Amino acid sequence: MELRLDEIVARFGGEIVGAGDTAISGIGTLQQAGPGELAFLANPKYRHQLATTRAGAVIMAPPAVAGLAAAILTPQPYLYYARVAQWLNPPPAALAGIHSTAVVEGAVAASASIGPNVWIGPGAVIGDGAIIGANCSIAEGVTIGPGSRLATNVAIYADCHLGARCLVHAGAVIGADGFGFAREAEGAWVKIPQVGRVLIGDDVEIGAGTTIDRGALGDTVIADGVKLDNQIQVGHNVHIGVHTAMAGCVGIAGSAVIGARCTVGGGAVILGHLEIADDVNVAAGTLVAKSIGKAGTYSGAVPFLAHGDWLKNFSRLRHLDAMADKIRALEQRLAALENKS
Repeated sequence: MELRLDEIVARFGGEIVGAGDTAISGIGTLQQAGPGELAFLANPKYRHQLATTRAGAVIMAPPAVAGLAAAILTPQPYLYYARVAQWLNPPPAALAGIHSTAVVEGAVAASASIGPNVWIGPGAVIGDGAIIGANCSIAEGVTIGPGSRLATNVAIYADCHLGARCLVHAGAVIGADGFGFAREAEGAWVKIPQVGRVLIGDDVEIGAGTTIDRGALGDTVIADGVKLDNQIQVGHNVHIGVHTAMAGCVGIAGSAVIGARCTVGGGAVILGHLEIADDVNVAAGTLVAKSIGKAGTYSGAVPFLAHGDWLKNFSRLRHLDAMADKIRALEQRLAALENKS
């Protein structure tokens, strides 16, 4: 696809500096883009690369910089870049129809595409324009909304729901049993049947190898617009609010409730039965061990210790500010005594 700058601005807004008929066929970094490509400046630390970029045009916040071939000025250059990149790189089209090796026991819309070796169980419903990649397993009673895409080897267990325009990457598992067991006096474990579902809203993206467990009694709920990176574990009965995004290897224990528009950095762990407010940002590697009731950014990790030692040390850690004030006061008194002597 080739676009002109004035076509891009007509669609997404912004202000053109330079020739509006500049042809753009791709997007690259400031350092690597060539004359037919559109670069972007979102992080000020790369601003020095404007002096040497060969890009045909640059998306950037105003004001424009002298010497550029052309520019699109916008207050949110990274968001603008994302929209242009989507336009230039539409998802590959798939032919409607059912592959001869697929086993279909449910209902499939005529416009859907079903790949090789797919199983669609009894009572499952595949919506208009949905694309189901090779070797996917769609169990009985599952519904998949219009325009959703499943990559290869995705497994969706019985009675789960996937909304419209979702994207599920390879190897994801939706609706496996939650980790629910009761312990006998002798130490053996008794399995608790997991009879809930997983309900996933519209415009959700689920990364490769991510697992979302079904509810034990109620449902596990992933709201509209949630973005989950690769290899995330979502425990049973977790609720994740709209437009929350999580980076890779996050672990969420059962029955945690996470608010809207939150971000969770890679490798963070959220313990079960906690509540996290809307608009909370959790830094990478953070252990969230108690509920967070106020929007803001939270971070921190504690080294592994014997549990009793950890409890003692953490109780002291909570009083560090007060201890520091006492130490300063003692230092001042000591200094005063030394001056008298």
